Amino acid sequence: MPRIFFDNASTTPLDPAVAEAVTMAMQELYGNPSSIHAEGRKARNAVEQARKTVAQLLGASIGEIFFTSGGTESSNMVIKNAVRDLGVKRIISSRIEHHCVLHSVEALEKHTNVQVEWVQLDSQGRVNLEHLEALLQGSTAITLVSLMHANNEIGNLLDLHVVGTLCRQYDAYFHSDTVQTIGYYLIDLSTLPIDFITGSAHKFFGPKGTGFVFIRNEAMLRPFIDGGGQERNMRGGTENTPGIIGLAKALELAYEHMVQRRTHIEQLRQLLLTRIQDAFPMAVLYGSPEYGHYKILNVGFPPSPKTDMLLLNLDIAGISVSGGSACTSGADAGSHVIDAIGGLPGWKAVRFSFSHFNTAEEVETAVQALKTCLPSDLLASRWV
Repeated sequence: MPRIFFDNASTTPLDPAVAEAVTMAMQELYGNPSSIHAEGRKARNAVEQARKTVAQLLGASIGEIFFTSGGTESSNMVIKNAVRDLGVKRIISSRIEHHCVLHSVEALEKHTNVQVEWVQLDSQGRVNLEHLEALLQGSTAITLVSLMHANNEIGNLLDLHVVGTLCRQYDAYFHSDTVQTIGYYLIDLSTLPIDFITGSAHKFFGPKGTGFVFIRNEAMLRPFIDGGGQERNMRGGTENTPGIIGLAKALELAYEHMVQRRTHIEQLRQLLLTRIQDAFPMAVLYGSPEYGHYKILNVGFPPSPKTDMLLLNLDIAGISVSGGSACTSGADAGSHVIDAIGGLPGWKAVRFSFSHFNTAEEVETAVQALKTCLPSDLLASRWV
């Protein structure tokens, strides 16, 4: 029986059309893009065409898009270099950021004189905008606000325009980890008041190990990785030509099919939510159902010996889900996000995340597996 992959927030399968583009690049674009001979120029032209594609889709200028190894490098680059290059002395972030942001901020707090302040969140993980404004008002120090567009575990969406406008009002830089939303939502950087965003190809059906960072011209940084003059002197190291080609192709397809994919995924998410509510009335929903990413559904189940083994038993049943971020060396170490929003102690959070490759039949199969893997007494209590 084929496996069911409901862990698309951690990564996505490679789109067949993207695989073709990557394979072509590996076979035909083997020249070093920094070389001046014909093979090098051919590779360089392909990289720059990919950059143009990404920039046009996101409403950025070509000179504001830089290719990296992924979201983690991109966010580290922005946060740490903003301190080094832009004179940032204070960072405002949240306790539910992805670890690449959270740990970067914590490292700066520990090893530099940067002041870190944490914006308040409600029980659904939503940013308290009044508290954010109060924090912005509370200091004249050069400030960077780093808040993710959609949380990778509970899916909560941030209004980029509202937060960006606040940051402009108080002369703060604004960075958003948009790894979970690139390719799923229209993002127009020509109108958004935002200085930095990040993306990673493997989240929108492209290859792993390739990403990008948008750096607005007015907030330009110096290199995070020193070396040659690659990426217009912004990132040393030979460009990953096949990965870059794959990223651009995947983003192109994501924009072309965004409406159809979203409609399909929303139907799957609602179907699973309804089935779980019917089958497990005691379960809880983490995050905001009205203001959440349409591909993410995070559900908590009460403690029990069978619940403790739920992720493993679902895996044995052929269903891939997660308990939180995949970026914890493969360990099921619990969720800092659920802890930060006051999740119920001992309850098991299960994140289901969908793609357009999933089907309604897979949802029904997953619900039946949950019924097998969880205690029967969960079928009789009230949905919280």
